[in-house]
Amino acid sequence: VIVELGKTEARLPRREQSKLESFQIGERIRAVILQVEKASRGPQVVISRADAALVSRLFEMEVPEIYDGTVVVRAVAREAGERTKIAVLSKDRDVDCVGACVGMKGMRVQSIIRELRGEKIDIVEYNEDPSAFTAHALSPAKINRVTVLDPMAKHMEVIVDDTQLSLAIGKKGQNVRLASKLLGWRIDIKSEEEKRQDVETQMEQLMPAGTPLTEVAGIGAKTTEKLIEHGITTVERLGEMTPEQLQEIPGIGPKMVEKIRLAINNYYMQFEEPAGETVEAVAETEAQPTEAAFPAEEAVVETPTEQDRTKAVAGAEAQPTEAELPAEEAVVEIPTEQDRTKKEES
Repeated sequence: VIVELGKTEARLPRREQSKLESFQIGERIRAVILQVEKASRGPQVVISRADAALVSRLFEMEVPEIYDGTVVVRAVAREAGERTKIAVLSKDRDVDCVGACVGMKGMRVQSIIRELRGEKIDIVEYNEDPSAFTAHALSPAKINRVTVLDPMAKHMEVIVDDTQLSLAIGKKGQNVRLASKLLGWRIDIKSEEEKRQDVETQMEQLMPAGTPLTEVAGIGAKTTEKLIEHGITTVERLGEMTPEQLQEIPGIGPKMVEKIRLAINNYYMQFEEPAGETVEAVAETEAQPTEAAFPAEEAVVETPTEQDRTKAVAGAEAQPTEAELPAEEAVVEIPTEQDRTKKEES
């Protein structure tokens, strides 16, 4: 398409056009100058309507807050003719950056959508934190958690609910692809169920390998195949299962469950050591006679006679008591007149 720019002309290649667009002769269009090529006939101007810069310039023209610098466009990711994601940031706390770009009743953004022939536009708030920015960039899907796997390689993992997985990925992966371009990070999206299976697989890899079912005698080949088809590949796993769980497997009935149980028991019994004969050593000890075994000595009690009692009474009467002892006479010397005179002189 050749576009007149006044005194010169510009060329609009097909690759720089949206697949939704078709132009008429004399129609006025808006485009950005992509490059200027030198040619023998003079410089050739190449313009584009598929470049992401066109969206930024259109927002600058429609939103006064972007024009005066209050709101800044930080990143744009675009797939021309289908969808565009634009990240904006407000320098004023009192100004809502997303609301300013949308406008009253969506008038500002609708004007840009009409200029782009109905291309969908998602306006998200920019954030310096990659995890928070990812949650905004993947809208309208709701994110459960974001894990940065490798900050140097800019690789992260996003976990969403099972019901939000298709919305987060988008049609043909468009939503996650645009979000990845907007952030400049590689994004892996998984559901909660997929993450749980990955964790179980990693745990199984860390655990030592079990004994294969073929080591168990008594279980037929067909039964072994059925067990392996349902994820039972080791003897240890089979031993942990209950009869009810085994009967849920098609083709395994109560008789087969009993047969499997006996085979597992026999398998483990071969590793048990036989109990050795216990020899009890009987220590012969000489019977030591106890104190009760000795004959008790007869206690001889002598009964005093009448004569002995008379002697005892007489002996008691012969002993004088303290009261009967003669009291010692106290000698008191009375001083004479001469002694008193000497005492006074001294």
